[in-house]
Amino acid sequence: MTFNRKSAKPRPFLNEGGLYEYAVRALGRQMRSEAELRRLMSNHAEPGEQGETAIEAALARLRGHGYLNDAAFAETYARLRQKNDKFGVRRVRQDLERKGIKSALIAETLEARYGQTSEEVLAREYLEHKRLRKPENDKETARVMRRLLTAGFSTGVIYKILRQWDVPDETLAGLENLDEEPRGE
Repeated sequence: MTFNRKSAKPRPFLNEGGLYEYAVRALGRQMRSEAELRRLMSNHAEPGEQGETAIEAALARLRGHGYLNDAAFAETYARLRQKNDKFGVRRVRQDLERKGIKSALIAETLEARYGQTSEEVLAREYLEHKRLRKPENDKETARVMRRLLTAGFSTGVIYKILRQWDVPDETLAGLENLDEEPRGE
């Protein structure tokens, strides 16, 4: 049994049909990978083998109706992140891994999406999109570098852009430890 958030009354676990309907509603709100949907459904399915069987049946039905396709999800996700958010390939790779997409599919998708794209051009588009301008001091330079790292761009491209902005070498040398920090959103 699961509990309803609005009241302390327990809700019965969903069977295969209920899980299918729940998944269709979840997909109607937001595109999701199979792994994400599996995690959501596991919260509403009976624990154990019977719940796993119901989840697998619901997932198979979703795939059969064309509602669930990790290859299409990965391509759409990468396209939207490249076109709308101007993210670099590293960021999109991390996001897809977090969403449970298999490594081989990620590599194939990113090669198709980013293979012919200049990382420097995309980084400059990101800077324009976020209205980030040439930094005036060390603090602003560090902020720009962190933003570009978080957006998934390589340090080589970031340093190239900063050098073209005539950022002093002393400032760039002081930033070398930033590229080793973990990246988050």
